[in-house]
Parts: sequence; structure tokens; C-alpha cells
Amino acid sequence: MKILYIFPHPDDESFGPGHVMALQRRQGHEVHLLTLTRGGATKQRFRHKLSVEEMGELRYREMLEVRQVLGLSGMKVLDLPDGGLAEMDPRAIEEVVRQEILRLRPQIIVSYNVFGVSGFPDHLVTHAVVKRVCCELREREGLPQRFAMYSISEDEASPERAYGLRGSKPEAIDCVVEVDEQDIERVKRALDCYRSFQAVIEKTEIKKWIGRRVIFEFFQERFEPPLGDLCERLEPGNAINTFR
Repeated sequence: MKILYIFPHPDDESFGPGHVMALQRRQGHEVHLLTLTRGGATKQRFRHKLSVEEMGELRYREMLEVRQVLGLSGMKVLDLPDGGLAEMDPRAIEEVVRQEILRLRPQIIVSYNVFGVSGFPDHLVTHAVVKRVCCELREREGLPQRFAMYSISEDEASPERAYGLRGSKPEAIDCVVEVDEQDIERVKRALDCYRSFQAVIEKTEIKKWIGRRVIFEFFQERFEPPLGDLCERLEPGNAINTFR
């Protein structure tokens, strides 16, 4: 199947479901990544004495390495304003997301859940925009079959972790993907590619928190017990799923 991940920033895929992406590539799926910004507005630019534009270019080059490490089928990095998505006309963001979905025609789209895991505004805007476009294109084009939303469990949203993370309640979890150690090692290597962001990676201790169980919610679908694969109970091709 063809799967498109949509996130706002460089490293969102590696702080998030990068190990699932690596697993899916090993399973033979097409896995694509759309990143809405180059992440140049990060405060880490001051550490490196770079402008927003220079930092964005550096992080983009790091993402090219990540693409190779995760073995992605395709990757597109846009240059929307990092940290400024909430101030944009959402229709402009929707349009670029719509174009990429129509170009690739994926059966599955993955982004953040409604809490954006960390609650960062760019994460919340991305969730809302992607969900809105998925609803529109499902009616008009019959795709995607599934909108899956990356999350973490309430247990993972520990007070010990930075940024006040928010996890999904058990009843909201529709899919739990079990990855292998090789997939975990692959996403750790992807994190290593973000050399300009190593101070944040170390501060958050993200590598310590990477586990074998990866949590997803589904939009307008409910599975109890949760499925074990994002592609489970879907038909090949672009047939409309019921979003039951």
C-alpha cells in the first residue's frame, strides 16, 4: 500500500513514528513524507548563529540524510513559516496538502492526533488541516481509505518527559504497531542525522523513550481490540473505506 505521513517540522517523523515507517518499508509498502516547514525558526539557530533561512537549509540537508536512513519512497519538504502556521489562512495550507495527496493518491494518510502529542500550535494546525482535506477528498476522490493519527499512550505521557505531552486514553486507541529492534535502531540513526538538533534530542531523552509499541488513533473508525497494522482491514487500491 501507499502511505503518506504529513508533519509540520523536520524531525517530527523521527521523534514520532519513524520506526513504523522503517517497518513499513521492510514490509514492502510505499512510504512518503510531506513536511510543511523547514523548521528554521527553532531557537537552536541561535546556538549555531544562523538565520531562519540558513537554519532551514541546514535542517533540510539533514532531512535528506533521514530519507536515506529510513529508506523512504519519497519526501517533500515545503517552506511554510515555521511556528507561524496558526497565522496562515488555513485554506492555503490545505491547498498544498491537497496537491500532494492528489499527486500521490495514498490509501493511508498519517499525521498527528487532535492533541498534537505535544500541543505545539503547528502540530494542532497540521492535524486540523489534514483532517479537513481528508474529509473533502474522501467525498470527492474516494481517498484516503484511512486517516491514522500518531499518538502516545497515557503511560508514555509521563511527567518525567519534557513539553507536557498528552497521551491517548485506552478507548481512543485503534491500532498498536509492534516494531522490531532493527526498526528502533533505524529511527535512532535518523535522529542522529539531525546534528543541529542534538541538544534538544539529548534534553528530551527521546531515545530512552522509544519503545516497540507505537500508538495510533483512527478518524471515524473504532477497533476493539486495536488492530496491529495500519493497513489491516483495508482493500488494495483506492476504494473508499467506510470510516465507520
